[in-house]
Amino acid sequence: RFHGFEKAHKMDPTSSGRGVRQFKTLLLNKLEKNEERQRKNIDEERQRKNIANFSQVWNEFITSMRWEDLISNRDRDLLLVPYLSSPLSVVQWPPFLLASKIPIALDMAKDFTGKADDDLFKKIKSDDYMYSAVIECYQTLRDIIDGLLEDQADKMIVERICDEVDGSIDQKIFLTKFRMSGLPFLSERLEKFLKLLLAADENDDNSMRQIINVLQDIMEIITQDVMINGHDVLTPYYKEDVLYSDEELNKENEDGISILFYLQKIYPEDPKNEIPGKDRSELTRQWVSYRAQTLSRTVRGMMYYRKALDLQCVLETAGDSDFLGGYQTLGLSENDEQAEQAFLDRAQALADLKFTYVVSCQIYGAQKNSIEARDKSCYTNILKLMLTYPSLRVAYIDTTEEQVNGRPQKTYFSVLVKGGDKWDEEIYRIKLPGPPTDIGEGKPENQNHAIIFTRGEALQTIDMNQDNYFEEAFKMRNVLEEFLKRRRGNRKPTILGLREHIFTGSVSSLAWFMSNQETSFVTIGQRILANPLRVRFHYGHPDIFDRIFHITRGGISKASKIINLSEDIFAGYNSTMRGGFITHHEYIQVGKGRDVGMNQISLFEAKVSNGNGEQTLSRDVYRLGRRFDFFRMMSFYFTTIGFYFSSMVTVLIVYVFLYGRMYMVMSGLENEIMENPAIHENKAFEEALATQSVFQLGLLLVLPMVMEIGLEKGFRTALGDFVIMQLQLASVFFTFQLGTKAHYYGRTILHGGSKYRATGRGFVVVHAKFSENYRLYSRSHFVKGLELLILLIVYGVYGESYRSSNLFWFITFSMWFLVASWLFAPFIFNPSSFDWQKTVDDWTEWKRWMGNRGGIGISPDKSWESWWDEEQEHLKYTVFRGRILEIILALRFLIYQYGIVYHLDIAHHSKSLLVYGLSWVVMVTVLLVLKMVSMGRRRFGTDFQLMFRILKALLFLGFMSVMTVLFVVFGLTISDLFAAILAFLPTGWALLLIGQACRPMFKGLGFWESIKELGRAYDYIMGLIIFMPVAILSWFPFVSEFQTRILFNQAFSRGLQISRILAGRKDKTASRTET
Repeated sequence: RFHGFEKAHKMDPTSSGRGVRQFKTLLLNKLEKNEERQRKNIDEERQRKNIANFSQVWNEFITSMRWEDLISNRDRDLLLVPYLSSPLSVVQWPPFLLASKIPIALDMAKDFTGKADDDLFKKIKSDDYMYSAVIECYQTLRDIIDGLLEDQADKMIVERICDEVDGSIDQKIFLTKFRMSGLPFLSERLEKFLKLLLAADENDDNSMRQIINVLQDIMEIITQDVMINGHDVLTPYYKEDVLYSDEELNKENEDGISILFYLQKIYPEDPKNEIPGKDRSELTRQWVSYRAQTLSRTVRGMMYYRKALDLQCVLETAGDSDFLGGYQTLGLSENDEQAEQAFLDRAQALADLKFTYVVSCQIYGAQKNSIEARDKSCYTNILKLMLTYPSLRVAYIDTTEEQVNGRPQKTYFSVLVKGGDKWDEEIYRIKLPGPPTDIGEGKPENQNHAIIFTRGEALQTIDMNQDNYFEEAFKMRNVLEEFLKRRRGNRKPTILGLREHIFTGSVSSLAWFMSNQETSFVTIGQRILANPLRVRFHYGHPDIFDRIFHITRGGISKASKIINLSEDIFAGYNSTMRGGFITHHEYIQVGKGRDVGMNQISLFEAKVSNGNGEQTLSRDVYRLGRRFDFFRMMSFYFTTIGFYFSSMVTVLIVYVFLYGRMYMVMSGLENEIMENPAIHENKAFEEALATQSVFQLGLLLVLPMVMEIGLEKGFRTALGDFVIMQLQLASVFFTFQLGTKAHYYGRTILHGGSKYRATGRGFVVVHAKFSENYRLYSRSHFVKGLELLILLIVYGVYGESYRSSNLFWFITFSMWFLVASWLFAPFIFNPSSFDWQKTVDDWTEWKRWMGNRGGIGISPDKSWESWWDEEQEHLKYTVFRGRILEIILALRFLIYQYGIVYHLDIAHHSKSLLVYGLSWVVMVTVLLVLKMVSMGRRRFGTDFQLMFRILKALLFLGFMSVMTVLFVVFGLTISDLFAAILAFLPTGWALLLIGQACRPMFKGLGFWESIKELGRAYDYIMGLIIFMPVAILSWFPFVSEFQTRILFNQAFSRGLQISRILAGRKDKTASRTET
């Protein structure tokens, strides 16, 4: 063997009388001895010296063979022993002896899974040439890359990677910390890198660019495909607030309240007055932004992960003696500043390897080029964040125009940038086949296009209304170890669910309700879903994904338009269907901000309900239901779409009960049933049913919330919180949200067409105008509430049974409570809703909104017509089946007229169809009169005032004549007038709904304008009915004070002066503080 000749060469004959025979004898003896024992006994310095001596002779011999043309240049290069350019820890053998050793070692390592490091190293060391080739390759490439890099930070990163490799080998955890499957790809890029170096020209920019690109690929493969347990964070961002400007801080709303003034009253204990004068403006902006739900707060919190890694690296790499001088002198042996900087640079380089934070700012490029002040402010603040946090990366979708076949065509790129000296610097640019948002929903596509820029094993998704805490960041290493624990079926987790801390529940009652509800779901709820039910999915951020598992299975969120509106949970569906395992962990938590205003919460619930409706129609739910066993299937149903389906069924049961009771009352069946003696024997059962229903209604719905508060704070506190929540009308709030879930879930099931609803994350003291509440809740709550109100009135007037029964009182009370909640909850939980001046302003603004004409380009908040058209948008895209179902559901309103007209005094107890026919004649006559008035107003209202007044006078005289005849001749009574209103109002609404469902047909017949005017009239009536109680209560000042106490009781318990905030009465001291 070759090294045998090297060892023989050190026995060079001397002039001491020993000859060639002795040299040959010693040569044969050395070749027969064991190689391993000889290498251990030879001194290292003498060995290297002998190798050098032999190599010199060997190389001269090979060179002489080339001079004699016995070998070619290539043969010579393969046979020569390399000269040492840098000290190596192994012998450098001629290349011909090391041929194929590296590929063989790579194949061995790639297939070496599930075994210890010692087995792999022992196998490699069994071949001396392979062992030397591996060590020489590693150390030589390290020196080459280190020599090429000029930036000190890049050198530090390479050094830290090598330290990781060396340390893992010494600790025998190399196979645990590095993924061997990525080595073949790394070998290919290194081979290309060496070829480019050999052929490179220093003056050729193209060659240098190619070398840089290959180096970037090498670093990406090492950090993403080879190194394990890198932790990445990804945050999707669109155009939310980043950092408040001075103008936004001091801008006053209509009540004279600015954001800065509000927060100074909410957080009086903060040391804001200690801010130096020259830095006060910037630090005040940060102080406010860190207490709102802004991107800067999220970035600051997530960067605690990197800060924790820095500190952990310092603590684990510094010597014991370094701790004696305190934290600032760690790593220093002689108080040398240069050594300190090098030590900290090493820690930061390691943190950069372990942690990456990517914010996917979808329209960052558009904001950069925009001329609008808000977009420019968002761009400037995002750039400032990148300059403040060097490890922050921003991904966005860039659009450029290119000439294709002589025509301009838009080209789309995914771009990654980082902060430079003063501006952003582009790192990567990846061409896309088209605009991602045309394929799917905006938010999931915003996440999916940026995943390619993340690296490492674990990917944590963080929403932009979240926060993090420094003490929690230290637990991330423990959480990442959960990926290595095998669970049922010998499977490793693919999604790690984390607990959330809701930080927005400290001021308003609504925020407290949502905080308690959300806390119970992210703790005891998800804990049970994960184990033992095994039906926990991904419900949003901040779960941690196995990045490699999900990036090869469609990403972390599905993004098909409409059907994947709730994109987060489909990631959990996808992971479960593809063999993944989802766990939940509560020893770490991440901050989360929730919606705090009534309208914000309702929009959020509407979005979630729409999403669950689309889930019900999706094949993912169908496949999971088919593949689960029975018990897991039922758990899956009741914890996902079943909850919303049950909410819809609960509301439908109220309708079925009341319509059934009304039919029995109107048809006379109720009296016949009540005369049956068996009915009177069920009194005891009725009493028991009423009693248990009270407990079931009041306690079971809040049981998870009470249990979680009891576990964490004690059951006395839980009971007290429960009582306080009821006093603050929590039941009204949750009953109202029941209607939100039922409406939007049912509409999605019938017609589809759900859409993303931006909820906004503003502050809670903003007063919502009456027109805004009417637009948001008219069809989802007000219409249904008024329908149930009419049903209860009819049932109460014409029904006689159960009047003395407790069950009757319980049923009627619960339904009246439902009606009151649906009609007036938006005003109860709306700040300043019962302030008289606000009430007057709201009425004036609502009348203006109702009278404004719509058209192209007019937003729904400016005109009733634009809103009315938008409210019917779901009917434009529904299928024929949806229109038929809409018509069938509208026919229920005809029951009122059919039942009530036979109970009028003017009907004289007649059961003839003529009575019903005459009622339709009256209905058509009323509609024609209203149409004449509308046409007269349009034709004569402006230019012919006299003609219009004459027309109205004639109609009035005709109406009075007819009413006189009916009262005198036919026996019409006052009660008949009120009953007729109850009968004909639902009939007109039915005609309106049928007209909306058949819009194309009525447009063709020319009746659409009449239907629109009928819709306007009904909205006027509904608005007046709902507004009257609010206006009456606004007369009494104590009502407004009582409402403020209910809404902001949490703030009062902390000694806050919310009443002063709502009134906007700033004192002079506060004004001076702001300035």
